[in-house]
Amino acid sequence: MGGFLFGFDTAVSNGAVDAIKVWSGAASWLLGFSVAGALLGFAIGAWFAGPLADRYGRIAVMEIAAAIFFASSIGTGLAWNVLSLSLFRIFGGTAIGAASVVAPAYIAEVSPASYRGRLGSLPQLAIVSGIFVALLCDYALAEAEKPLWFGLQAWRSVMAGLSLVFVLAKIKETRGFELEEMT
Repeated sequence: MGGFLFGFDTAVSNGAVDAIKVWSGAASWLLGFSVAGALLGFAIGAWFAGPLADRYGRIAVMEIAAAIFFASSIGTGLAWNVLSLSLFRIFGGTAIGAASVVAPAYIAEVSPASYRGRLGSLPQLAIVSGIFVALLCDYALAEAEKPLWFGLQAWRSVMAGLSLVFVLAKIKETRGFELEEMT
C-alpha cells in the first residue's frame, strides 16, 4: 500500500488542476507548486525515514507515516486556500516519501530468501498501479460539476476521500504484519 499511495498521490492531482485553478484563482506558478508540492514532501520524507526507522523500527515509522497521510488527506480535502492546499500536499508527501523507503526495506527483511526478489519488486508495481487508479479516477470525475461526498467538490472528494480509503487499508496492512509476527 505504501507504493500504491506513492503513485496515487503523485497522479491524483493531475485531474484536479483545472478545478483547483477555478477554485483558487491562483497564478500558474502557485498552482504548479500546489500540485507538485507533494514531490518536495516525498524528498523530505525519504531523506529522514531511514534513520528514523533504524532508531524506532520500520513498523512504527510506517504507522506514523499512515497517520500523517491520513491527516493530510483530510486537510487536502478541506483546504481553505491554495497555500493551505500546498502545505497539506507537502505534509502528505513526507509520509509517502517515508513509506516509499521503509516499506521495501521491511519487505526485504521479512521475505523468505527464495521470494525476496519477487516480493521486493512489488512496491514498484504498486506505484504504477496507484498512478493508473488515480488517472482512472481523474478521468471518471473530469466532468463532475456537482458535489460528491459530504458536499465536497469532485476534486476534493477524490484527493481526500479515496486517499483516506487507501490509508485505512495501509494501516490495516501494517497492523496485520504486526499481529502475524507476534503469533
